[in-house]
Amino acid sequence: MTLSLAGCASGSTQTTTAAASTTTAAGTTAAATDSATTTEGAAAASDATTAGSDSESADSTDFATGDYSSVTLNYWSMWNSNEPQGEVVAAVAKAFEEKTGATINIEFKGRDLSQVIQTSLEAQDEVDLFESSYQNISKNFKDYVYDLTDMATAADYDSRSYAALNQQVIDWAGFLACITEQPQVGGVFYNKDIFEASGITETPETWTEFLDACQKMVDNGYQPLALDSAYLDLAFGSHLERVIGQDAIINLAENGGWSANAGVISAADQIIDFVKAGYLADGAPDEYPSSQNKIGLTGKVAMVICADYVVSEVNNNTGTEVNWGLFNYPSVEGGVNSMNAYAGANSLAITKYSQNAQAAFDFIMYLTSGTNDQTMADTATQIPADPHNSEPAIKAGSIATLEATTTPLIWGMGIDYNSDKQTGIVDVIAQLYEGKFASGEDFAKALDALY
Repeated sequence: MTLSLAGCASGSTQTTTAAASTTTAAGTTAAATDSATTTEGAAAASDATTAGSDSESADSTDFATGDYSSVTLNYWSMWNSNEPQGEVVAAVAKAFEEKTGATINIEFKGRDLSQVIQTSLEAQDEVDLFESSYQNISKNFKDYVYDLTDMATAADYDSRSYAALNQQVIDWAGFLACITEQPQVGGVFYNKDIFEASGITETPETWTEFLDACQKMVDNGYQPLALDSAYLDLAFGSHLERVIGQDAIINLAENGGWSANAGVISAADQIIDFVKAGYLADGAPDEYPSSQNKIGLTGKVAMVICADYVVSEVNNNTGTEVNWGLFNYPSVEGGVNSMNAYAGANSLAITKYSQNAQAAFDFIMYLTSGTNDQTMADTATQIPADPHNSEPAIKAGSIATLEATTTPLIWGMGIDYNSDKQTGIVDVIAQLYEGKFASGEDFAKALDALY
């Protein structure tokens, strides 16, 4: 996947962190939605760079102790200068300059960065560090970026980052090619107030518990699950992954044979029963963002399966402040028992030809750890890059979900892997949630008819 600006099927400016090589419009979105959620607190970024940290990890200031008075760093940013992220970056860069003597030239390229970075890296333009999705860096740009392994080890980076994201980078690139700036995670986002009103005291961990929770919501006058067409692949992919695993889904998407897989039939039967039980919100599957907006507009719809940007979308679209929580998609009895979640990250990399790699690395760590990272999380309403920090209340549960993930899942868990069949597969999934199949076997046969 290349760095993209597609909105959640709406054209709003966002940036990808999805790990899939092909994706739906929803899958190309990321936490840049949240960059528009608030500008309050951006002015406080400068003050936060000198504040003490309550984090158990090293404070940001630990990475601004070198003498870099002769160093100039050219930094190409995917943010715009007037976005919350851009404002924090500028303030942190100024503080780093004051502490170390370095000069940091920031070029706020915005989303146009995706159009020029490949050519610039090939030409070895004067760029020391830049931002992109961790997949772009680790797959498309790995031949042009610095191996950060030794510097990360010296900085004890493992203790202030997410193991799954780091390992995914290493698996793709063969080395640690980038540092996480803006993590993203998916799962079941829910209104805590509805859970409480329905007497649900613990988030469900299994499909049986999930169904029990849905019934409690219905019994108390609520509608359990919002579902928009833009997220059909993620919704069914999340369930199917728990039954047969992501690798099996990718193989089926590429080659067909859905009817020969008992897990596909079983998963579809479970969704058919779910729909028949009345657990979908009225009108679902609906056109984006109609269904998810009902969470905020009606106060009667409890959950949506999406990535973390959805919470800001709903709040912004509806003018409400939903009391959000997040839990991992439940396990399915007899399935693979995966606890992995869809996850990704916008990240920072250093060019292989930079003459000031250590200074660039220290600045990146200064930006993405301790108090500076907390300021970024609070100001841009995003998941902190340093897991010792606190996620904003709107992202409650995101750190725990990321830390429970051992291997990040791609958007749709492989449903979209075959670009030639993607649209047809999603259309069949839509029919599944519309109640048009009598059995999982009929559903699987409809998928095989696409090949």
